Amino acid sequence: MASFLTFMKSLFSRSRLALLAGLLALAAITKAQTNQTTITTAVPILTLSPDARASSMGEAGVATSPDANSAYFNPGKLGFVKYKYAGSLSYSPWLRNITDDMSLSYVSGYGKIGQRSALSGSLMYFSLGNIDYRTGNNLPNGSFSPVEYAVSVSYGQQLTDNFGVGISARYIRSNLIGAINNNDAQPGNAAAVDLGAYYSKDATIGTGLYNLSFGAAISNIGNKITYTDPQNPSFLPTSLKLGTAITREIDQYNKITLAFDATKLLVPSPYYEEPLVGGTQAERNAQLERIKAENLSRQGQNIVSGIFSSFSDAPGGFKEELKEINLSTGLEYNYNDLLYARGGYFYENRDKGDRQYLSMGLGLRYQVFGVDGTYLVPTGSNSQNNPLAQTIRVSLHFNLNKLAEAFNENGAGGTSGEAPTN
Repeated sequence: MASFLTFMKSLFSRSRLALLAGLLALAAITKAQTNQTTITTAVPILTLSPDARASSMGEAGVATSPDANSAYFNPGKLGFVKYKYAGSLSYSPWLRNITDDMSLSYVSGYGKIGQRSALSGSLMYFSLGNIDYRTGNNLPNGSFSPVEYAVSVSYGQQLTDNFGVGISARYIRSNLIGAINNNDAQPGNAAAVDLGAYYSKDATIGTGLYNLSFGAAISNIGNKITYTDPQNPSFLPTSLKLGTAITREIDQYNKITLAFDATKLLVPSPYYEEPLVGGTQAERNAQLERIKAENLSRQGQNIVSGIFSSFSDAPGGFKEELKEINLSTGLEYNYNDLLYARGGYFYENRDKGDRQYLSMGLGLRYQVFGVDGTYLVPTGSNSQNNPLAQTIRVSLHFNLNKLAEAFNENGAGGTSGEAPTN
């Protein structure tokens, strides 16, 4: 990462360099350049929930009720979707307190295959606006529009009435530099898969009616990405997500859902040592070389080794491993499947990136159409200068053919079979 940013300094104006450097370390929004304990990966945009519903619930989504965006969080939920066909379009202006030409767009949809399975497709597209190149004398030297995108295909299967599994395949392209002055930079390309499992069961506790859901997913298991140095590629943001959601049916019109997710990056932790105090210059140099060699060794691990070592390689031991777990929690109020009010909180330890923010949002569903919106409010030690400030997301939804109709012989879906009891 350091060598890549050094290369970038020779190409871009100072203001755009600062912006792009921050984006390259988006998973560690403001600490990645200064905090040696922060984990950085390629294409960190893959770690951010693209839709308004999940982002308004603190990015909790691995066990929430299925919808058109389910495959992003957990393909295991696809077997439980409620409509024959559904689609969603999400958009978020990005870093509006810095620039006005960046955005994150996401389009997704699914179609049921029989009563217990579904096939889904999605496109995530991140535009970094227009970058102006400069010469060493600070003269204009052309421009380029960097983009990152990921195309995914997912399949989910309901194995029993309560349990389902799913898988996603993904192509990722990260083109951040372009060709100028015969530089040796190249777009990064990768292929990855997600694996997910989902369990959902209705229950009566006392006089209350509940739905209990649990989810688990491993995302972005794929090859490393190379931009400039083939000998030092970067890991994708492979991550493990575990979550639960509890829905309480207050009465026939009112429901409330509490969701909680825990997420950990399955990539090597950076190695560091406390600076020597009172040592000689030779000892300090030896320490720097030792740290550099260890980090090169960790980055040189293969994908499988990197995943397994990520549970025990933090220099601070188990206590630091716990700091690498991000927490998401959200609350959703649902009135008659028509109006929704949501709130949530996302927490990342200040030594591991310091992303901490409140989220709030509203939603509306009417017949086949729906809309969700969310707004993020940064908190924590970096709240005054957090690039997530004033971040909004908007999602549109289109839901066609409720399953009770779609799988009836006389229904619009045209597929014979019994209508599901749920």
